[in-house]
Amino acid sequence: MNLNGLNSQQKEAASVVNGPLLILAGAGSGKTRTITYRMANLIKNHHINPETILALTFTNKAAKEMRERIRKLVGKSLAPLTLTFHSLGLNILRDEITKLGMTKNFTLYDRSDQLSILRQALKHLKNGKTFDKQTLLSMMGDLKNKNISPEQYKHTLEFDESDDYCIALEFCYGYITEKMKYFNAIDFDDILLLTNKLFEENPDLASKYSKKYKYITVDEYQDTNPIQFNILKALTKEHENICVVGDDDQSIYKFRGADITNILNFESLYKNSTVVKLEENYRSTSQILDLSNIIIKENKTRKDKALWSSKTSGKLPFLWQTLDSTHEAQIVIDEIEQLRSKGVSLNEIAILYRSNTQVPPFEDQLRLSMVPYRILGGKKLYERKEVKDIIAYYSLVLNHFDEISLRRILNVPTRGIGIKTLEKYLNLSQEKRMPLYKTLQSFSLEDAKVQRFVQIIENFKEKYKALSLKEFIELIINSVSYIEYLPKLYDSPKQIEIRKNILYSLGEAASRFEAKYTGNAIHRDFLEKILLADAQGDEDEEEKNEVTLMTLHSSKGLEFEYVFMVGVEEELLPHKRTIINNEDIEEERRLCYVGITRAKEQVYLTYCKERTIYNKKSPRHISRFLLNLDKYYTKQDRTTLNHLSEKEAEEYKANIFKGLHDLLD
Repeated sequence: MNLNGLNSQQKEAASVVNGPLLILAGAGSGKTRTITYRMANLIKNHHINPETILALTFTNKAAKEMRERIRKLVGKSLAPLTLTFHSLGLNILRDEITKLGMTKNFTLYDRSDQLSILRQALKHLKNGKTFDKQTLLSMMGDLKNKNISPEQYKHTLEFDESDDYCIALEFCYGYITEKMKYFNAIDFDDILLLTNKLFEENPDLASKYSKKYKYITVDEYQDTNPIQFNILKALTKEHENICVVGDDDQSIYKFRGADITNILNFESLYKNSTVVKLEENYRSTSQILDLSNIIIKENKTRKDKALWSSKTSGKLPFLWQTLDSTHEAQIVIDEIEQLRSKGVSLNEIAILYRSNTQVPPFEDQLRLSMVPYRILGGKKLYERKEVKDIIAYYSLVLNHFDEISLRRILNVPTRGIGIKTLEKYLNLSQEKRMPLYKTLQSFSLEDAKVQRFVQIIENFKEKYKALSLKEFIELIINSVSYIEYLPKLYDSPKQIEIRKNILYSLGEAASRFEAKYTGNAIHRDFLEKILLADAQGDEDEEEKNEVTLMTLHSSKGLEFEYVFMVGVEEELLPHKRTIINNEDIEEERRLCYVGITRAKEQVYLTYCKERTIYNKKSPRHISRFLLNLDKYYTKQDRTTLNHLSEKEAEEYKANIFKGLHDLLD
């Protein structure tokens, strides 16, 4: 195994074997290539047991890419373990959660399951105020990511006794935590919270896993939060063989709990660190990098580095001034049509924006121009009601403590079990201190409808182990007559057909999972895969010839030949909320930097003279991030034809007149 395929900085990083290593990898600098070669070097040249090597990522997609790359270098049999943080946490909890007073067949709850328990909690909170439930759940998730328990919350800086939301959260956080433990369930944020709790309360357990994983690699280290930081400290308890790769200039997830100080302070935490900077960019032209470098250089809290590229195009980035949001969309889509006419594939084009409120004019114009597009972050298969209903049956079979799933499906499809019947058994459940499902089993002998439901679940319990995933899903759908139930939900035959296809898609997804599966708990692992993929935002990888629309936050890690960054103006980038609250302008500047460095060939920056906000026209101003940088971009006023040559202007006018003539005809 040689490292000749790497540049000098990459080779330096890949050659480090022992001790803490910080790889500062700028955008497009080949970080994944570097760390996979490093792991291959450990295995092939230094004969380190691959079972002692662990690579951690943030998404299933990143884990899959890294796994495929390392297998090409060392072969499938020698490939080390490559997981997301949450997958690692789940693996540990499956083996160790009994130490926290729960059983190993726990259920993983999603956002809607959490909402169900939150609604119950708010019924007990009688202060007459209506609370936004999503806000409360986000606040609770933030506390978990900061390792703040319900008992600790009231004594932290996050708690404000004059804030009604803080008062409500204090009660709801404790209520939800207690209920979920009773239901033998955890949510996405609990995975890391409880893993960390295991390590904190059981130092011998931390030592056990630290001895198991002697060489640890962490991708996108700048995105780690306090909980992940603690887990990594536990995993390196017996050694300091940790390699972290990341870029402080791309730290843009503070709102999710990411703590940039983790990467900035790495060298002070690990005293004998080796630091390697990857600054050669293989993605963008030098003109794009010149602009991004001069922008990010203004940040004071960062590691000094400057990206460079041997790729030159001779074209500076464009900065376009537009009239308003409608005109902005028109000129962007006009340019996209020009690119398409020159043979550029639409899937090589992206429109990036700071806020989802910017999307409608672009959607309107794309539809009018009949340009195919997709908006990243659309509704996923597993978020559909039909799929969630079937998954709830599935979950109840595996965990009869799962009251949220039980309540979801008790009368779905409709079987005549109304709210009064449910309340009767809920009261009995509390009175007898029994799980709700056990209560239904024990006290429904004279209630034929409830008995029939129990019989269905018991039948599933008897049969599921002998069936494939797809067969079991089909058994659920057929046994409860779910297809026959669809006309009660939807009037349109087209909608009914769509929902049928969604259910069939679930079966096909199960078949694909089964074809690749190698473990011994396939039903449980399939459900976890569904919920983890949903929570981590992994997108469908099927590539179509469409323009991609997405937020700047969603664009990190992606690249396109042509990027349109729209609305690069004050109160959008930086965002108005950041300006008003005097918050972290540097993170907004990093967001601008991330957007620009997504482009390989050309980047177009646009801003409006005015926007209509809350039905009122407001003047707009170019973002402070672009001020006084005229030499780094070509500025054009697109509100006139001045940016065109005389010949181009005549052609443009002729096309307009032709279009009007066609309309009149």
